[in-house]
Amino acid sequence: MTRQRTVYYVSESTGITAETLGHSLISQFEQTIEFKAIYMPFINTVEKARKLAKQFDMVAKRDGARPIVFATMVEYETRVILKRSNCLYIELFDTFIAPLSRELGVNPSGKTGLSHGMLNGDSYEDRMDIINFAMVNDDGARLDKYDQADVIMIGVSRSGKTPTCLYLAMHFGIKAANYPLTPDDFEQNKIPDSLLKHKDKLVALTIDPPRLNRIREERRPGSEYASLKRCTSEVRQALQMFRKHNIWVLDTTTHSIEEVSSRIAKAIRSR
Repeated sequence: MTRQRTVYYVSESTGITAETLGHSLISQFEQTIEFKAIYMPFINTVEKARKLAKQFDMVAKRDGARPIVFATMVEYETRVILKRSNCLYIELFDTFIAPLSRELGVNPSGKTGLSHGMLNGDSYEDRMDIINFAMVNDDGARLDKYDQADVIMIGVSRSGKTPTCLYLAMHFGIKAANYPLTPDDFEQNKIPDSLLKHKDKLVALTIDPPRLNRIREERRPGSEYASLKRCTSEVRQALQMFRKHNIWVLDTTTHSIEEVSSRIAKAIRSR
């Protein structure tokens, strides 16, 4: 049995639906198979679909196993192009749209982006502002905007802060900023005051050191930054700081980005 497989999440729009449903399915197999996820949103032209289909063929040849593709493609032509490539193509809309259409007695609109308000002018502009906030306030880039944030993610480098912030922005419309604990923070054994004055907005992410080691190795192979010793030390020290200030901690090792984001969104809305 192949123990490593490549998984694509493909959509004509943001890809959130494909990712959410697809990941829920493959999570049932993650104990025995390691999945490499690739996100391909906005595949909304025939040219893009053909280019992606070629990529599927190349991956199948490279891996010795065809990629698994979770897709939400409304346009028939782009869907056919992807289906004909060397992949396991799972069209998520097919599973739900047909029985819904039969039950309701009407045909679906066939328009893209409806599930995320992409065609609603005001909602679209608001959502873009929120997404831009997450990007501008990524990795502690702007310490002076935390008063505008709904939540501030804190954790060691590569613990999942950025994708969680973007998911919160795109899926829940939540203004999310994030701050990576730095070598200076660890040396001083202290969370910066600029964060602690917004303690009610802080949510900490932690991660299993061996998993963090693997993630960092992909970014900086063989570096001291990626070493298991440093990963273990940083995670341990970070947890001590979080406990000292009674900051809510979520583990990205055992919970997906979707699960972590949903829990954060629920907590924010219940304030």
